[in-house]
Formats: sequence, C-alpha cells, structure tokens
Amino acid sequence: MNRLADTIRWGIDLFYVGPVRRIFTQEIFRYAACGGMNMTLDALYYFLIYHYVVAERFIDLGVVVVSPHIASLALVFPITFANGFWLNRRVAFRSSTLRTRTQLVRYLLSVVGAIVLNYLCMKCFVEGCGIWATPSKLLTTAISSVYSFLAAKYFTFKTEPKE
Repeated sequence: MNRLADTIRWGIDLFYVGPVRRIFTQEIFRYAACGGMNMTLDALYYFLIYHYVVAERFIDLGVVVVSPHIASLALVFPITFANGFWLNRRVAFRSSTLRTRTQLVRYLLSVVGAIVLNYLCMKCFVEGCGIWATPSKLLTTAISSVYSFLAAKYFTFKTEPKE
C-alpha cells in the first residue's frame, strides 16, 4: 500500500510546478489533488451503483421504500469515505503521528461536520439570503473545502510536536 501511496504522491507532485508552487503550499496542493481524485471516484462509483447495482429501482426495506438515487448515495458513501481517509492519511498528511484508529474517528467526525456545514450553508444562503441555489452551492463548497482542510490539518491528521 505504501508503494501505491508513493506513486500517487509522485504523480501529484509532477504537477506542483511554476505558478501553482507560488500560490499553494505542497500540502494544500496534495490535499486538493486527493480531494479531486476522491470526488472523481465518487462520481464513477455512484454512476456504476445507480445504473448496475441498484439498477434505477426503488428499494423496499419493509418499513420504508428508498429511492434509487438515495440508495445509491448510501451505498457509495462508505466507499468514498474509505478512499478519502486512505488518500488523506497516506498521501496528503502522511507525517501525522496520531494512531490510525484516532485518525479514523476524527475523520468521521470531520466528515459529519462537513455534511452539517453543507446543509446549514445551503439553508442559510438559499432560504435566508435568497441567493440562487447554484451560486449558493459554489459558495458552500468553498466554505466546506476550507473547513475540511483545516479539520484535516489541525485535528484529524495533526502532527504532535516532538519532545
């Protein structure tokens, strides 16, 4: 697994040149690249699960009927969660000194925080401020990305000072 992480990190670093180097730190660039990879994989997994696993059908669980898009979302989430954790732990923030279990619990908390933040921002911008949904989503994504990076760097994958 370290070889795969090293290869991914090397591939990301190939693009850390010129103007990018002047704008972003290497850590932020790696984090953004890992996020982009995870988002792309999420879309691919969602497509495959929606069309071929759930097969665009409603799922009757007995007590509730789940729509195909929500069922697909529920099936994709654990995969994307695991991908995101692995990429952040092994590629973007590999110098963290925290135990894996601690990182995993903190990652789960930060993901839940991002979901809540997305919900609150969208409610606030669309319903409270009257901003159209698409610009609200773009603004929400920017806020959520900053939150997620700061949570990852200073909470989930923080590096303890050496004594």
